[in-house]
Amino acid sequence: MEANTRSTGRLPAAFLTPGSSSFMDFLSDHQPEMLPGNRQLPPTQGVIEAPHGTTIVAVTFPGGVVLAGDRRATMGNVIAQRDIEKVFPADEYSAVGIAGTAGLAVEMVKLFQLELEHFEKVEGAQLSLEGKANRLSTMIRSNLGMAMQGLAVVPLFAGFDVDRAKGRIFSYDVTGGRSEEHNYAATGSGSIFARGAMKKLFREDLTEEQATTLVVQALYDAADDDSATGGPDVARRIYPIVTVITEDGFRRLTESESSEIARAILERRLEQPDGPRAALL
Repeated sequence: MEANTRSTGRLPAAFLTPGSSSFMDFLSDHQPEMLPGNRQLPPTQGVIEAPHGTTIVAVTFPGGVVLAGDRRATMGNVIAQRDIEKVFPADEYSAVGIAGTAGLAVEMVKLFQLELEHFEKVEGAQLSLEGKANRLSTMIRSNLGMAMQGLAVVPLFAGFDVDRAKGRIFSYDVTGGRSEEHNYAATGSGSIFARGAMKKLFREDLTEEQATTLVVQALYDAADDDSATGGPDVARRIYPIVTVITEDGFRRLTESESSEIARAILERRLEQPDGPRAALL
């Protein structure tokens, strides 16, 4: 096939007329070894040490959803990277936040982006948000073999549902099991602490500005109790990645915007180290 392609200078006909709107199915038919879940790992003993991304949080507000992540990647008890990016646009109206094995997670996100773009070009329309969530579930399930060897990927998917005119959040387990989360969600090693913070601070009438502040507060609380989660690093100018998805599409806050939120929270934490207080009744 390769020799024929080189001699004619043309792609094979099958590449020009894909029989499926799924890029994963197309790749599985022609080059299945390119799919992450089909790769053969060498025999290993013990746990495989690889950089892991940690805490991702999401919260809905009237008119959209906010998805954010800290910047730390760990490898065992070592900080592998201080400024890793864990939140990516999936398409115009959705985004993915990654937790788990960093290298595989980033590769899965890129494949997911291609999957959605491929569908749109073949069908001439975008998948529904529910359909996107299902496609991501299938991709995670295909990685189960690697997950059983310790190379798990557990993303958080969020987007604006144009049919329902609201933001929605979906969480997953390592087998690809999908659950829709309501109001807020978190995944990763610091998720239990981030979820606790959001549980006390969430309100259904949050503005977009309040929602972005809430997710940074939650990441701060996660970093306060989880060593694998990185808090705002003012000295190195490393701040959480915060994204907003509304009817206008995906938008990532600029470094100036995210640093302003983080610095305001740090100033308040000098007075209240444990953060805002929720009312007892």
